[in-house]
Amino acid sequence: MGGAKETPRQKMISLMYLVLIAMLALNMSKEVLSAFGLMDEKFENANTLIGENNTKTLASLKAKAEEKPKEFAVAATKAEQITTVSKKFYNYLGGLRADIIKGGGYEIDPDTGQLPFDTMDKGDYIDELWFAGDKLSKKGQAVMETINKYKADIKKIVGNDVKYTKALENFERKFNTQNIKAKDGASKLWLDYRFKGFPAIASLTTLTTMQNDVKTTEANMFNLFLGNTLDEAVSLKNYQAIVLADKSAFFAGEKFQGKVVLGKYADVTPTKLMVNGQEIDLSKAIDSTGAARLDFNVGNVGEQKIDGEFTFLEDGKPLPIKIVGNYVVVPRPNSATISADKMNVVYRGLDNPMTISFAGVPDNKVSASGAGLSKASGQGKYVMRPGSGREIKINVSATLDDGSKASDSQVFRIKDIPKPTGTFNGQMDTAKLPRSNVEIGKVGALLPDFVFDLDLQVTSFKFKVPGQATINCNGTRLSGQAKSALRKAKRGATVQFFDIKAKIKGKTIKLKGVSPVIIELTN
Repeated sequence: MGGAKETPRQKMISLMYLVLIAMLALNMSKEVLSAFGLMDEKFENANTLIGENNTKTLASLKAKAEEKPKEFAVAATKAEQITTVSKKFYNYLGGLRADIIKGGGYEIDPDTGQLPFDTMDKGDYIDELWFAGDKLSKKGQAVMETINKYKADIKKIVGNDVKYTKALENFERKFNTQNIKAKDGASKLWLDYRFKGFPAIASLTTLTTMQNDVKTTEANMFNLFLGNTLDEAVSLKNYQAIVLADKSAFFAGEKFQGKVVLGKYADVTPTKLMVNGQEIDLSKAIDSTGAARLDFNVGNVGEQKIDGEFTFLEDGKPLPIKIVGNYVVVPRPNSATISADKMNVVYRGLDNPMTISFAGVPDNKVSASGAGLSKASGQGKYVMRPGSGREIKINVSATLDDGSKASDSQVFRIKDIPKPTGTFNGQMDTAKLPRSNVEIGKVGALLPDFVFDLDLQVTSFKFKVPGQATINCNGTRLSGQAKSALRKAKRGATVQFFDIKAKIKGKTIKLKGVSPVIIELTN
């Protein structure tokens, strides 16, 4: 600019330009210094707000740890450790700030409450205290060691779990203290690159931003622990598929209705458990998984409801959770149903008792019909009195819990009462008796091995002695004429009681003919 060929006028103009540029640079420098100062104030205010929020978050986390230690105790412990380490490092950075202000002889203006930002353009204090040529002084080394210790402590508290990898990467970027490659290609120490040769206000603001990084790290870690607790609670790997049926009993052929949900057992002890109006003893009901076992008498046959309430303590307040369910009560089996496929028989003229039911359906929702079928007293009790024909069909229908209908039927054969067997003095078919016993004996009839216990009464019979005429007798004993004929019979002769007529006492049913009885006289 000041070459030999320049005229005095050109030299004057060049000098004026130089003075103008210097003046502009001086004004810009003051504006930049003031901007750094304002930025420093904003970071200080932000640090205060973040610190207050962190205090509240930690208190909330501690409260949750007391209520639900299994879920939040570890997170609360880590958060307290983070707070201790962060507070120590934050205060250390604050001490470095105080050293810069005191070492530079800067004082806060009592009117504005601010430091003289526009005059804090010197960096001699930091340069002389932290650096020794191209290397760090003992003070500079102490600063770096303190920063690196803070980083190591945070990483140790957080741990090596892969869930924390992303958060630790972000933390490492905030406090990366590796050497930095400058624009000229030279490698500079991190402390050198960030602080050496900078105005005091710039170094002060850098320390304040580091304090802000400490507070935000503290907040991020709190959210990490809480978020991780939440992730652990909602992670699908901790859930299982649970089938919730619309009812606890279904019939064969019926469509299953229900839903499948993801759920897990919560190992959190409730403060109260009510089921169907009764309070349950928690010390006996809650098992190791946190599940509550129910033990109560079921109701009558049919669909029944379970109505109750869990009460937990959350945030110091009772939290009620409704219990709603249902189940189906079926009749308790007290006998086996065993039937011979070829023996479905009812007897004509008799009251054949029957039990008709539909498995799992209460009696008042079951109906049966058939010719000669009528309802009797008792649950599922019926009487079948068949008439003419060889078969009878009984139809059964039931109304299920969902309102749908189910039906079934069974065919029964109709049989007459079998032919009775004649007896004499209780003996059937043939017998040997003295003449005197036959004279006073009694004719009878019975149905051996018949399913019904019927009272048969003999009304008449015919008596035959070999070589003599047949004699008709009424009632059950020999008439005088028959006795006379008996006396004429020889020893070893056989006498016959045949064409025996009998009836069922109290009924008008006509029986088939009774089989005869033959007696051999022994004297």
